[in-house]
Amino acid sequence: MNQLLQQLTEAVGVSGGEKEVRLLLRDLIAGHVDEWSVDAMGNLLATKRGTGAMDMRVLVDAHMDEVGLLISEIESGGMLRFDTVGGFDDRALLGKVVQIGPQKVIGVIGARAIHLLKSGEYGKTVKADAMRIDIGAKNKDGAAAKVKVGDYAAFVTAYEENAAAGGRIAIGKAFDNRAGCAALVELLRGERFPFDLVAAFTVQEEVGLRGAKIAAYSTRPDAALVLECTPAYDLPSEADASPNVALGWGASVYVMDARTIQAPRLVAHLTRTADARGIAYQIRQPGGGGTNTGAIQRGAAGIPVATLAVPGRYAHTPTMMISLDDYDSVVRLAEAALRGLTPEIVRHS
Repeated sequence: MNQLLQQLTEAVGVSGGEKEVRLLLRDLIAGHVDEWSVDAMGNLLATKRGTGAMDMRVLVDAHMDEVGLLISEIESGGMLRFDTVGGFDDRALLGKVVQIGPQKVIGVIGARAIHLLKSGEYGKTVKADAMRIDIGAKNKDGAAAKVKVGDYAAFVTAYEENAAAGGRIAIGKAFDNRAGCAALVELLRGERFPFDLVAAFTVQEEVGLRGAKIAAYSTRPDAALVLECTPAYDLPSEADASPNVALGWGASVYVMDARTIQAPRLVAHLTRTADARGIAYQIRQPGGGGTNTGAIQRGAAGIPVATLAVPGRYAHTPTMMISLDDYDSVVRLAEAALRGLTPEIVRHS
């Protein structure tokens, strides 16, 4: 059992309410860095000083927030209206168990029972604004004694592992992006790099890459690497189309997404390193989506940046699935690529 992934995925940290996961990460890295701080945005920034062999500062980013819900109203009957925090497919919400506020009050996301639907409603997806969170309260006062408007609600999903055919699988919530956070913790636990490494566990990625923008401006690195969990579209489909990334095929190397073109020389360095070390990797097909790379690249006077990700099925739902072999490949490739990074690779010729 990967205890690090279990701790991080089961912690609560909906965008804007990352305190619990931030404190956990602080405790996990405190003995492995030279200094750490929390900025006004809520980012956890930590520096692991280098050996002095290179006069360079490299930022490694992993966002620590997860998608979730926010209580917007307590109704007279004790039901809770909510808004979504981050992007959701409404179909993934109904019937899920959530934990609300600092007391982690348990509730269920519900809607009208199927027995009460009219004939024309059976085939329609229930929209989020027609759902409510039920905590079993008898009335508004009963609910208000337990929760308040503005409380966050996070999904309750236990971390599990399964030895599947051909690989090791992990199931849990918030692999996007606790998988990246775990990989960054593992990097910090290793030996010093030739340069100063600045780790940024950033906030509010799911609502607009907000924390990473601040971290990039405040740290002003020479180069950056973003560690992520990217959606794996590898389930069977009618179309004869290749997946953008697939479970079990290795670490995902970004080339381009909706927000940025990755620094070509850093992408080449990642793939050369993987080939030389025999580390499994796959190229994420260029296309939509975006990561903190889009904010970091535009930070300060411009920062060369690349993205390395763990493929994950069912992103932005209460339960995700990743391959632990892919996760290991991301850790190994990030470690090897960082140790082989030089100013010549970073700088334009």
